Amino acid sequence: MSSRLNCDFDVVIVGAGAVGSAAACLLSQINHQGQSPLKIALIESQPAPNFTVEKVDPRVAALTEKTRSIFQQLGIWDAVKAKRAAAYQAMNVWDAEGTGRITFDCRQVQQPNLGHIVENSALVSSLIEHVEQQSNIELFCPSTITDYLLDDDALSISLDSGQTVTTQLLIAADGANSAVREHFQFATKQWDYQQKAIVTTIYTEQSNQKTAWQRFMPTGPLALLPLDDIEGAHCCSIVWSQDTEEAERLMALDDAAFCQALSQASEHCLGKILKTQERHLIPLRQSHAIDYVMPRVALLGDAAHSIHPLAGQGANLGFSDALVLAEEIASAYKRQLDLGDLSLLKRYQRRRKPENLAAMAAMEGFKRLFGAQNSTLRLVRNYGLSAINGLGAIKNKLIKQAMGL
Repeated sequence: MSSRLNCDFDVVIVGAGAVGSAAACLLSQINHQGQSPLKIALIESQPAPNFTVEKVDPRVAALTEKTRSIFQQLGIWDAVKAKRAAAYQAMNVWDAEGTGRITFDCRQVQQPNLGHIVENSALVSSLIEHVEQQSNIELFCPSTITDYLLDDDALSISLDSGQTVTTQLLIAADGANSAVREHFQFATKQWDYQQKAIVTTIYTEQSNQKTAWQRFMPTGPLALLPLDDIEGAHCCSIVWSQDTEEAERLMALDDAAFCQALSQASEHCLGKILKTQERHLIPLRQSHAIDYVMPRVALLGDAAHSIHPLAGQGANLGFSDALVLAEEIASAYKRQLDLGDLSLLKRYQRRRKPENLAAMAAMEGFKRLFGAQNSTLRLVRNYGLSAINGLGAIKNKLIKQAMGL
């Protein structure tokens, strides 16, 4: 039987970023006749981000239609759109060392768009606003955890305020460098790509045409993700992954030289790059927890798995984690079971691990394929891109998979 009455909270979530906040909102919706709603705590060490109309957040997520439907279900999609969410209708991918090219268009699968590019601050601020409206979620922000005490019946969490809270289940959504994962000694497999990604917002001479552009180069991919025009200016968010030495060289350039280098790297697909906002440099690593769960603890999103950003799928995988974990918790809640029971948590792991591993394998394969200098492989990948581009049925299946449909 459930031990929920003996705990301050049924679930405590560490990390109020997009995935952790979405998980809190999903859990807050769980209800069953005759039972009180789940009591949820959301703990975040950093102040909540503020969305500002004047400045574009360089950190963006390419949300699939499946992810958008989660936000629709939560009732916050309209709030996200009211801030800023740029729908994109096409994708153009090409090989820098050949003629291989593939294009995707939403009209090929009778959809209004392929997805949305949304700034992290727009997502998180909309989620936090929703969290604060829920009577069964308590937000501790900013608040730092100082210690944990795990026993058979509950988990106690000490906060820097001196307060101690107890819970049946602790969910770690505190990112790729998860302190929760480290504290509970979850084993992980990690790969360092010896690459860094330059992330920023750029202003372009030509319209992005509601198209995501991606050019694969031997030293790493360049993605130009379409944003809506701001005060008449054409905008994109970029993720430019390069070998570490080259990335650091590019970061050292002044803005004019960087824009020129970016114009050349993008083959002027949007004309000249006119100017750039502040640039950020992010090390690229891939990691995967061997197990996502242990008694009373579950890893979510980047705390469980982080992947190369070349397809922008990391956030979508995290939101899918949150949805599946919420479904498993809802099932246990209705049966009045202990939410921290390992058999319950393992069902979440079994459902999510295959998709996450498949996505990681695909990203690793793409990186190796397009980074290869072998002339035969270069010929094969160019032929493959062009061949798939001409196969409507296969390409349409790929489009639907990318949309999460």
